[in-house]
Amino acid sequence: MQVDLIFKVAAIGILVAVLNQLLVRSGREEQAMMTTLAGLIVVMMIVIEEISAMFSMIKSTFGF
Repeated sequence: MQVDLIFKVAAIGILVAVLNQLLVRSGREEQAMMTTLAGLIVVMMIVIEEISAMFSMIKSTFGF
């Protein structure tokens, strides 16, 4: 596993958490929820790309 992938996910998580807290404290709960969902979608896209690359590598290794 690549360490930079972990750092990317952690950085996105920290950024989303800070934005969420700022928006909640300013009374914009709906926008805070949308920010959280957007962060989750971004992280899921990164993880899905890595899983796809892993399956491609396994597929080419075993010749399927």
